[in-house]
Amino acid sequence: MKNFILSSLLILLVTPALANEIYITQVGDSLDLDITQDGSGNDFGDSTTDVVLNGDDMTFAITQTGNNNDISAVIKGATYTGTWVFTGNTNAVDLKCSSASAGNCETVTLNITTTGDDNTYDFDIGEAADADSASISFTITGDDNIVNAAVDGESAAITVVSNNSTSLSTNSTAGDAGNEFTFDIDGDGSTNGHTVNLTVTGGGSFYDITQGGINDNTVDATFTGDDQDVTISQTD
Repeated sequence: MKNFILSSLLILLVTPALANEIYITQVGDSLDLDITQDGSGNDFGDSTTDVVLNGDDMTFAITQTGNNNDISAVIKGATYTGTWVFTGNTNAVDLKCSSASAGNCETVTLNITTTGDDNTYDFDIGEAADADSASISFTITGDDNIVNAAVDGESAAITVVSNNSTSLSTNSTAGDAGNEFTFDIDGDGSTNGHTVNLTVTGGGSFYDITQGGINDNTVDATFTGDDQDVTISQTD
């Protein structure tokens, strides 16, 4: 009986866990999509096959828990609201909103909460046609995360709350243990301009912010920690 139990345990330990995969092509308005994936190696789209959501007035919420998960999605249409929650390490997100064939992303609201390390996020809002209004909020707790966001539109507001573990990086350069953010914001800026708000706790992070447009641009930043590397370029 003891030998049988040990053999069974060995089989369970070496049997690989299977990842989950979701691929969706949606055409139509008023989509309400909720996705929950738990485990490692899950895909919601991938680098070769995007999830494509085409329509107006969409709500898309996703929760991923685990490591090495991927999201690759293209959103085509006006008025998109997303709530994304990620817990884990080495996850990747690639989101494009708007295309020449489907008009623009008129109003985009994204709220992203991440807990974990070594995650990569790429967002292209107003990819081929201006977004009228884009509001993106990041709350990130962890180290060595990379966020790249390009927004082309009438009004863009990006808010970041970042907490990494190193408050005093005594022997590091920017990027070691810290997080890396690159924001490229362009477009007229409507009457209010474009805004970026940063609240950063922890050392060794990198921020590269470019704002363009014909109206006022604003960066409001609060940093607590050493070895920050911040570059801000504003043009009109």
